[in-house]
Amino acid sequence: MKKLLTLVVSILLAGVLNAQSNKIDFVEYDLDNGLHVILHEDHSTPIVAVSVMYHVGSKNEKPDRTGFAHFFEHLLFEGSKYIKRGEFDKYLQKAGGMNNANTWYDRTYYYEVIPSNHLATGLWLESERMLHATVDKVGIETQRQVVKEERRQRVDNQPYGSILEESLKRAYKVHPYRWPVIGSMAHLDAAQEQDYKDFYNMFYVPNNAILSIAGDLDIAETKALVDKYFSTIPRGTQKIYRPNVVEPPLGGEVRDTVLDNIQLPAVVMTYRIPAQGTEDFYAMKMLNQLLSGGESSRLNKSLVDEKQLAVFVGSFPLELEDPGVVIAFAIVNMGVDPMEAEKAMDAEIERAQNELISDKEFQKLRNMIESDFISGNTKMVGIAENLANYKMYYGDTDLINTELSRYMAVTKEDIQRVAKKYFTKDNRVVLYYLPKPKS
Repeated sequence: MKKLLTLVVSILLAGVLNAQSNKIDFVEYDLDNGLHVILHEDHSTPIVAVSVMYHVGSKNEKPDRTGFAHFFEHLLFEGSKYIKRGEFDKYLQKAGGMNNANTWYDRTYYYEVIPSNHLATGLWLESERMLHATVDKVGIETQRQVVKEERRQRVDNQPYGSILEESLKRAYKVHPYRWPVIGSMAHLDAAQEQDYKDFYNMFYVPNNAILSIAGDLDIAETKALVDKYFSTIPRGTQKIYRPNVVEPPLGGEVRDTVLDNIQLPAVVMTYRIPAQGTEDFYAMKMLNQLLSGGESSRLNKSLVDEKQLAVFVGSFPLELEDPGVVIAFAIVNMGVDPMEAEKAMDAEIERAQNELISDKEFQKLRNMIESDFISGNTKMVGIAENLANYKMYYGDTDLINTELSRYMAVTKEDIQRVAKKYFTKDNRVVLYYLPKPKS
């Protein structure tokens, strides 16, 4: 039996070591119109992921026109000059593929996963989105209703659905991160057709985008296809709006209460942290793994297992281009005073501030980070997105191979230091989510 277990462990370790050594090779270059292209060739499966990342998110919006970036994520599936309204998805379905998109504070991302013999179809669809998208009254009104329904489902009628929105609007005073990605429905209603056209013409241009393709492709053939579909798209001529806002210190703890359609109260703590890619951010990520990375994490063991103060806990950093936040929360158990949960959360934070973590915990953290890093590059669509992210945010595409070393450089002392530096009461927002009184 021991020999069998040893063999199994050896096989698993060999698999992990092999995964660690798998370097992601890629080719990258710029077209004359400013479009940055990244190609990764992998013939392990006959599929290809075609993606375009635009360097525009909710932070690029005007304060009286919030929600535009997310709105365009929907609008640009309406059709184009050569794609009839509602037929964008049909081309993918006929090819046996799928597509999706998402919006964040700093960027908007579109992708298709298709059989590799339909690569040209994916490139044509994305070139149409970039050059000939239909931005008209019919599509605008249709998508307004879609976005309103999305807000109702994901925020207004979702228990705890407003946590991110309520937390960030108090954590930021001047930075555009203070408004939600989904934006204001009133702003979308007030906007005119020209407002939408102006947004499209400024941000949906090749010199504000990265085309990232990963999968079963031939580099030379793909370059020729990219040139065919994208090289003639005109470069944008406007100066792309990028806010240059320095958020002032929070100036002291902010406390508030939010009444929600919930059964159990919640305690939500929001701490200001540095931007992604900084040394302190990597240490902060590891600190959050310590606090809430799995069932054996400190917050879960203390609040859920041992003291039974909460039914669910978590702590996660928002990875943002400008200085962001960590949100730590606890869904409080029935009959428990939220203040007791807050005290228990504070106790675990103080423990991280006052004591170095053990060698065992530290090695566990490193293993978890390493596992997450490797698993993020197991699918072609994940590789395509990661390549684009590293280029857009860091200007270094090869971080897809090397960023893990930045995590491995974090010491136990670094984790303790960032806990002391950023997890302070004058640098946080504390919200109590309480059930609305029954009428």
